[in-house]
Amino acid sequence: MLSAMSAEHKAPPPARWQQRKSAETRRRLVAAGTDCLVQHGYSGLTTAAVAERCAVSRGAMHHHFPTRLDLVAAVIEQVFYQRMRAFLEDYFAALGDRGENVLVEVASEAHWRSVQSAEYAAYLELAIAARTDPELEALFGPAARHYDDVWTREMIEAFPQWERHWEDFKLASDLTQAAHMGLLLHKPVFADEGRTDRVQRLVTQMVRQLYES
Repeated sequence: MLSAMSAEHKAPPPARWQQRKSAETRRRLVAAGTDCLVQHGYSGLTTAAVAERCAVSRGAMHHHFPTRLDLVAAVIEQVFYQRMRAFLEDYFAALGDRGENVLVEVASEAHWRSVQSAEYAAYLELAIAARTDPELEALFGPAARHYDDVWTREMIEAFPQWERHWEDFKLASDLTQAAHMGLLLHKPVFADEGRTDRVQRLVTQMVRQLYES
């Protein structure tokens, strides 16, 4: 009996447990990669730094992400989808409290909150670094264009009120994204003068005009 129990005790963990553990380790590594980007920029996103932050061996790091670019690709995917999910959850929660008569204002406010997230900060770091890093641009450019298509499809589903004028909707979405990115980058300059608030209100007014046209 004891020998049987000992053999059972030494048996390898069930496959599902191993899969869950592996998935959790991968999730932690990608989250640590996002933190490295936000805190130290693209130069600070290395497999060694992420492994140290998560207290995993280099072998474990290499198992999940053999190269730095493999890690970068996973981070790009994570920050995009996480931000998109957070934006939609925020939008629908706020809309439920205030009603569809202010959906443009609610969406604009939710989008502005989303660009102030850690995920968007990481995305900006990658976008800026890709400008002067050909290897990163070869990865980031196609991924960003793919995710822009995904974003558009998800927004079309989330905003059926625009069904009859999708071209105006895409223009409104592009305007909002471009303006909010610019405002975020200019925040240290604009913050003390209320310029950010005024530009936000103008963007919202322009989007409402497109919506009501």
